[in-house]
Amino acid sequence: MIRLAPTLSIYIGRHFLTHFAILMLVFLGLIFLIDSIELLRRSSNKEGITAFLALQMALLKLPHLGQETFPFAVLFAGMSAFSRLTKSHELVVTRAAGVSAWRFMTPAILVAFGLGLFQIMVVNPLGSASLSAYEQMESKYFDGKTNLLSLSANGLWLRQSNLDGQSVLHSRYVLQQQDSVDLNDVTIFVYKDRDNFSHRIEADRASLEDGFWHLYDVQVHIVEQPTEFNEELWFETDLTLNKIQDSFAPPETMSFWSLPGFIDNMERAGFSGKRHKLHWHSLLSAPFLLAAMILIAATFTLRHTRKSGTTFVVAGGMLTGFILYFFSDISMALALSGSIPVLLAAWAPACICLLLGCAMILHLEDG
Repeated sequence: MIRLAPTLSIYIGRHFLTHFAILMLVFLGLIFLIDSIELLRRSSNKEGITAFLALQMALLKLPHLGQETFPFAVLFAGMSAFSRLTKSHELVVTRAAGVSAWRFMTPAILVAFGLGLFQIMVVNPLGSASLSAYEQMESKYFDGKTNLLSLSANGLWLRQSNLDGQSVLHSRYVLQQQDSVDLNDVTIFVYKDRDNFSHRIEADRASLEDGFWHLYDVQVHIVEQPTEFNEELWFETDLTLNKIQDSFAPPETMSFWSLPGFIDNMERAGFSGKRHKLHWHSLLSAPFLLAAMILIAATFTLRHTRKSGTTFVVAGGMLTGFILYFFSDISMALALSGSIPVLLAAWAPACICLLLGCAMILHLEDG
């Protein structure tokens, strides 16, 4: 087997990377345009939301949405690059010289794998930070939500609102069992309106019940007044177990680097980290999925070099890529419902694409 020259490897890799960059710019432009129009439509009946603010929100959401197009951009870029090299007879000459398909695909596969690493290590942290800022602006200007939950190594922090104002709850220890939530070492900071501090409540223990927190061994600290001691106290809340779990930061708003620690904190607190585990393993499998897209693209490109009907061949390649990629959505839904394990759902799309691509290349190359 003839070894592929470094110059030719760099040429093929650069050719593929150029097509990928052009396609990504086109995709990002279309996404920004469509999302801007949608936000402008939503803001038409909202007060205080300007066109500049809507465009700013669309720009904040762009890095996250751009990540979703990576597999499509790699697939289309691979098909476009290989098709261009085939039409110019460069791949035909290369194969006639004894270079196998595996050899001239290697540069594009390595570039695609590198793009996957760049996605999870650089683009994902940027996209998660900008998406978090976008969702805060969306909650503020569009939904009017004020509940916020964060879970760190220091315990649970929860902000909620009611008719009297807002309050911030902190607990160092959280225990969640089935439908109950119990907190230990609880502190509640109560505010009137938005920023006016009213008083502080401390309790040894708190249980979430229907419409209120049931506090035990309570101390109420009011400014310039003696501390009040109560064996029990009921603090109004509109939270439920489902609302608390739904209020956790979505995995998409957390970077690849911070997800493992957050998952560990959730599990220690007794909450299920299935969504976050699934997202983290999906990120880990992203480089392999992008590499598999090169195999799918090359499969239909090689067939194109031997047969006519290029339009149908290219359309078949695109359709196959879309089907394989959207299969990941089905597997994720099954994992969230508990039908299949998280690891299987996260890694199955990439593994299936790799195996299918390798089998098709072997069939076309070796018969």
